[in-house]
Parts: sequence; C-alpha cells; structure tokens
Amino acid sequence: MNILIVGANGQVAKQLVHKMKDEGKHNPIAMVRREDQIEQFNSIGVETRLIDLMDNQQTIEDGLNNIDSIVFSAGSGGHTGADQTMFIDLDGAIKVIEAAKSKNIKRFIMVSSFDTTRQAIEEAPESFRPYVIAKHYADIWLRGSGLDYTIVHPGKLEDTPSTGKVKLAEQVELGSISREAVADVLLQVIYNESTIGKEFQIIDGDEDIVEAVQNY
Repeated sequence: MNILIVGANGQVAKQLVHKMKDEGKHNPIAMVRREDQIEQFNSIGVETRLIDLMDNQQTIEDGLNNIDSIVFSAGSGGHTGADQTMFIDLDGAIKVIEAAKSKNIKRFIMVSSFDTTRQAIEEAPESFRPYVIAKHYADIWLRGSGLDYTIVHPGKLEDTPSTGKVKLAEQVELGSISREAVADVLLQVIYNESTIGKEFQIIDGDEDIVEAVQNY
C-alpha cells in the first residue's frame, strides 16, 4: 500500500517514514511543504509530495493520487501563533480529511494531542488553548467523516530511544513518551485494522507495543 505521511518532516513522522522504509511492508510517501525538505527523503528512496496544508482544497486533492492510507502527523509547531495553529492543525487537517473522502481513501490515522476533550480545553493554559481547540474539532470532524479512522493521543514527547514498551488505553495518566515509541505505535496501527474506529492515549510503560496495539 502507498501510505501518505502528512507532516513527514516532523520528528515523529520522519522516524515513521524511516521505519516503514526499513520494514518494507508498505510504501511510505512523504508529504512536505518546502522544497528543501525533499532531498532527505529522496536520498533514501522515498517518494515525496510537495503540498502545503495552506494550499487550496483542489491542490491537496490532486496530491493524493494513488494513495491508499493517510497518517496525519502535521502541526504548526510551538513557535507559531494561534492563527497558524488554526490554519494547520484544524483547517489543514479537515482539508486532508475531505480530500481523502473525495479520493475514496478510507484509512486515516490521526496523531492528535494527549487530551482533546472539552474539559481539556477549559483547563489548558491560555497559550496552549488554541492548539487543544484545534485538535478537539479536528478529531470531531474525523470521527464523523465516515473514514476508517484511528486517533492516537501521545503524552509529553521526548527525544529518547524507544524501549519498545508503552502504556496504552482509552485513558491513562499524563506522562511522557519517546517520539520513537510513538512512531512504533503508528506503524503497528497501520498493520492492525482492528484499531479502526478506535482512539487511545499512550505513554511510556511496560507492555510490548505490538501486543498493546493488537490487544486494544
């Protein structure tokens, strides 16, 4: 299958692309928004699609030709303002969801925020609230889209090696998780259709990632 990784230049998504390429079960296609991000993927034999989430709907749809599944792992980043968060994390996500529907791409995996409930919005620090709001409504849109979705809610992201073990459940206490471990979880979600229609939170823990995803 051709799997489009949206936001492929991000730290989690980049590791996912490499892991998919190394395992060879599916074909990762890296979606990036700048030309200077292309070569790092081309150099390892990974096709890229140059698409900006701020492009119009038709441009995004045109970029989804010959795609079987989508992993959305894009984000505006902590250095941008609330406007960019809404453009990328909310409107960008919805445009990709709608483009997937238009192209009859059923499988859609969303990397969300740890907690996107209404309560989380109300309790979030003011500076973080636009991000939670964006993720909250993007998740709602995906749930109602009719797509074969899975929503993954990682804890606090850290640049540590994956231990191959996590705590995975509908709700867990907030904790940290390796970015590499998130990529490992996403890889298993791709492999397991049993995760369709489900969402869960993940932090570092004691359960083998393969078993945790298969048994959820």
